[in-house]
Amino acid sequence: MPPVMLLPLLSSLLTFTLTFSSADPPPTQPRHQITTHAFLPETTFNPHVPFPPSRSLTYSKKFEGSSDLINLRYHMGPVLSSSPINAYIIWYGLWYPQQQHIIKDFLLSISPASSSVSARAAVPTVSEWWKTASLYTDQTGANVSRNLIIAGEYSDRRYSQGSHLTRLSIQQVIANAVRSAPFPVDHKNGIYLILTSVDVTMQDFCRAVCGFHYFTFPSLVGYTLPYAWVGNSGRQCPEVCAYPFAVPGYMAGSGTSALSPPNGDVGVDGMISVIAHELAELSSNPLINAWYAGEDPTAPTEIADLCEGLYGTGGGGGYIGQVMKDRVGRSFNMYGKYRKFLVQWIWNPILKACAGPNALD
Repeated sequence: MPPVMLLPLLSSLLTFTLTFSSADPPPTQPRHQITTHAFLPETTFNPHVPFPPSRSLTYSKKFEGSSDLINLRYHMGPVLSSSPINAYIIWYGLWYPQQQHIIKDFLLSISPASSSVSARAAVPTVSEWWKTASLYTDQTGANVSRNLIIAGEYSDRRYSQGSHLTRLSIQQVIANAVRSAPFPVDHKNGIYLILTSVDVTMQDFCRAVCGFHYFTFPSLVGYTLPYAWVGNSGRQCPEVCAYPFAVPGYMAGSGTSALSPPNGDVGVDGMISVIAHELAELSSNPLINAWYAGEDPTAPTEIADLCEGLYGTGGGGGYIGQVMKDRVGRSFNMYGKYRKFLVQWIWNPILKACAGPNALD
């Protein structure tokens, strides 16, 4: 969600949650066990540690989080309809290649596979998950693009803005990447994804946000460009931003245990669902004037906010839903091209419900 927009959600009935090295080829995986995992007790709340949704949002037995009460509306702004969406990644800080590979595999799994590949691919897939995002249109009827490519990468290993960032200094990071010419200024197709390493702190990180999206200010960057930031919470607050792969200490003895991350990295696997959350909202509301619920554009409830904490059938009321486990007990709910991921569902405007490719009904 955009910066400055999380705290007003604390009083919303739409409150949910947000959260995630083997690369075995998906087709060789054996039949998986379906499990259901509990979220936090109803007496606690954290912006990203689960909080049970209102009963009015979970009455449907078929679609988790379904409701006719949610007034998600189109506000006449653009969506990311130009194809492909060009993602420009800024790796801020020090990153291990394996961590980068996990994230890039997720991003490259968004585009539909060729027919020859999809015929033998395991399901459900990340590409099927993105189908829901592609249902959103602009005023011309153009849909969010089904295709995303990594158009460029830039590593800021020298921490050009220091090891603590703010919402303004993050825009300077983008400005540096654009002005030094590793990246073009891509008004039509481009999005800029800033990923900070485990040792980088961010304004409100862990306390109020795990990620956010917005657009750059011409006064700082010279252009208006949509971007998203997501941080690696592995050392700072995995129990907040990488839940359910880590759980708060006060939950010890409650019967709720951390899930095993599908790629063996609590911080990066936790980032995947946050990245997915921000990309879905960035694609459908890039300039904060397209698809959202509520009347205040400075505090919109967007298509991923409506489904935070839902990962499978039966989710809601404090449960993430039914997800799969591989043969060594790692939890996931969809396949990428070469890896498995645990990704939250997003709001389907046709079903008027939260939806994901791993739904059992």
